[in-house]
Amino acid sequence: MKINCLKISFILCFVIFQITLFSGSVFAQVTIGGDEQTIDYANPVEYEIGGIVVEGTNVLDKNVLILTSGLTVGEKIPVPGEKINKAIENLWDLNLFSNIDIVATKIQGKTIFLKIKIQERPRLSRFSFTGVKKSEADDLREKINLTKGKIVTENLIVATKNKCQEFFVDKGYLNCKVDIDEQLDSLKSNSVTLVIKVKKNKRIKINEIQFEGNTALSNGKMKRLMKETKEKHWYNVFKSSKFIEENFTDDKLKIIDKYNSKGFRDAKIVMDTVYRFNEELVNIKIKIDEGRKFYFRNITWVGNAKHSTEELNRILGIKKGDVFNQALLDQRLFMSQDSRDVTSLYMDDGYLFFQVTPVEVFVENDSIDYEMRIYEGKQAIINKVIVMGNTKTNDKVIMREIRTKPGQLFSRADIIRSQRDLSQLRYFNAEKMGVNPKPNPVDGTVDIEYTVEEQPSDQIELSGGWGANRIVGTLGVSFNNFSTKNFFKKNAWKPLPAGDGQTMSIRAQSNGLFFQSYNATFIEPWLGGKKPNSLSVTVYHTVQSNGVKKSTGTRQSLTTTGVALGLGKRLKVPDDYFQLYQELNYQHFVLNKFSGFINDFTDGISDVYSYKVNLTRSSIDAPIYPRKGSQISATLQLTPPYSYFRKDSLGNDVDYGAWTNQEKYKLVEYHKWKFSSSWFTELTKNLVLNTKVGFGILGGYNKQLGISPFERFRLGGSGLTGFNLTGTEIIALRGYDDGSLSAFGGATTIAKYTAELRYPVSLNPQATIYGLAFAEAGNSWSSLKYFNPYDVKRSAGVGVRIFLPMFGLLGLDYGWRFDEVENYPNMKKSQFHFTIGMNIGDL
Repeated sequence: MKINCLKISFILCFVIFQITLFSGSVFAQVTIGGDEQTIDYANPVEYEIGGIVVEGTNVLDKNVLILTSGLTVGEKIPVPGEKINKAIENLWDLNLFSNIDIVATKIQGKTIFLKIKIQERPRLSRFSFTGVKKSEADDLREKINLTKGKIVTENLIVATKNKCQEFFVDKGYLNCKVDIDEQLDSLKSNSVTLVIKVKKNKRIKINEIQFEGNTALSNGKMKRLMKETKEKHWYNVFKSSKFIEENFTDDKLKIIDKYNSKGFRDAKIVMDTVYRFNEELVNIKIKIDEGRKFYFRNITWVGNAKHSTEELNRILGIKKGDVFNQALLDQRLFMSQDSRDVTSLYMDDGYLFFQVTPVEVFVENDSIDYEMRIYEGKQAIINKVIVMGNTKTNDKVIMREIRTKPGQLFSRADIIRSQRDLSQLRYFNAEKMGVNPKPNPVDGTVDIEYTVEEQPSDQIELSGGWGANRIVGTLGVSFNNFSTKNFFKKNAWKPLPAGDGQTMSIRAQSNGLFFQSYNATFIEPWLGGKKPNSLSVTVYHTVQSNGVKKSTGTRQSLTTTGVALGLGKRLKVPDDYFQLYQELNYQHFVLNKFSGFINDFTDGISDVYSYKVNLTRSSIDAPIYPRKGSQISATLQLTPPYSYFRKDSLGNDVDYGAWTNQEKYKLVEYHKWKFSSSWFTELTKNLVLNTKVGFGILGGYNKQLGISPFERFRLGGSGLTGFNLTGTEIIALRGYDDGSLSAFGGATTIAKYTAELRYPVSLNPQATIYGLAFAEAGNSWSSLKYFNPYDVKRSAGVGVRIFLPMFGLLGLDYGWRFDEVENYPNMKKSQFHFTIGMNIGDL
């Protein structure tokens, strides 16, 4: 307001001067140092500037201001005149001052000395909010971008006000009011504080969405297409009904896209309006012109030399007479999810510069003729492969997972697969991974730049608790990007030698004399460094007892010691998603008056020598939150069939009925078969359906010996209860008590079916969180002859999963059971379950 008043005063003075010029001469006297100097405004006098000084600035550079004014010492100017006026305008244009004057301090003959008197605009010392939550205030600070020391102008006030209003309008507060109070800061000169007062009022929601002109799509279908613009209903749990203009615009495009896919090429929204229903609700009305329904007719190809017209037509999959579908046409030409499109056909064969342009060449009545104009270009050779962003992981670990190699033909499929393989390492943020091809059309080459963002991959497990009058403690560490090569290099400990992609984990658990467990694992994923052949070594030792010291003579215990050596290999047939893993395993069991084991086997020693082979196929796109792909696993674990080779002293078959349990189980024999399959389907963006099925069978070689008491199955609960001392697999079935769906000694046959609907809350790699709703069923049997895949116990519920890089995947589920269980008459109808890890409790 000060600026406007000054300008008005200046204009009024100028008008008065002009009037007096017509009425006679105008004179003014300026007193300088006691001498009177006369200035005739009607007859300006030319003076030479003898000096310029600036008064009133506290922060700004005076020399810069003089330079900005356009006045220079030694310059001759008329006084009064346009040069002085222009200098004032130049300084006003900086938008830094609230008042500007240029006065003469002294006149000596034809020399004039000038002073530029300014008053700086106030600067911001601090600002605050009223009427908002702390979290909202934090978000607003980032949006308005106010900083200490910033010059406070009218534009700044208006811009800040608008940004605050936009922030709350986007959240559905259409009636939001924002006022900003400017207050002088008594602690700092020429400074002000801003108080941003927000009155959100009530959030505006959508009462009703009305459609007009639609016949091909029903009102219900149209409303379902609008994913972010929903009517207010009590059952609308997962989507808000608040009105947001940006979302409404996007949803209108979804409606048109759907019409295009139904053949209505010319469909358009001719009118839409949003009007108030009351103070808290609005109605939306949309009028549609569907237009005519069109069909594909003749499709011809021009410019194709590499692939025949018949082959391209087969990939396109559109025939004469098919309903026009713009989305399908684009998908088959450019962006099919399964890479069965024309562009992928060429780009997977090196044609990086390939282009296809669909052109409507003729439209007759309801039929459209298309000409597919192809520019094949020449095949591109990969020149360089560059990795950016890895601060911890060595280049060689990344490069060995990348399938695009220098000298090879460019392949889009290899780039997509390389991204997927890098995400499976879990060293990088899958959401931030990128690829930047840099083509050089002149020489037909391309450089490929992969960008990654490191994320924490090491994990620590530290827990303690109180149970059965004992303290239970667990300490475990897992280094998932370890480097043994740098183990003895002092400078590599930051804090640990890392970057070579190896895994080293150590875990200890104890509650004193009752239970102790120790295990260590080392995995080298690329044995020899040239091929993806993994080596794994595991050693473990566990003791369970009645808590009595050995010296008392009444101690009861079961001790398990084992070692496993495994080799893994990535296969190329049937495809390179397959992996083969083989393992040799030795377990040594020592029973000392240990009651509760099967067949009254309380004392003795058992040894298990087993061989395990596991064939898996995994094509999931991400390890933590997969959206598509599958995981299939088939496992066979078996021991030598000792009973086939045993003979008595006379060369006859052994009568095992006369053997003691120690003799029977000195060398344990069994064969164990497992199969599981898990499929991921993205229903809508990030909403994923995961369906799983699993079966397991434990068998023996000799009927007299029966089936091994080791390596059995226990079903029910969270999958975490109990100590796995005898190789028994603990399988989860939520909603039921732990182990309640298996006999005491464990089952030999098991089946389980699961369906989970997942939706993420956060995909941040530092804390990935998703909710789920599940339905599952399963059962276990003492013998294969009782197996019935339809005789199952059912449950359903909801849960949440939280992945923290340091602690792994944590889960909490609440399950309801639908069936009764024999021998468990007091089991709760519903209960909570806590889980740790990716695969614990899964078949």
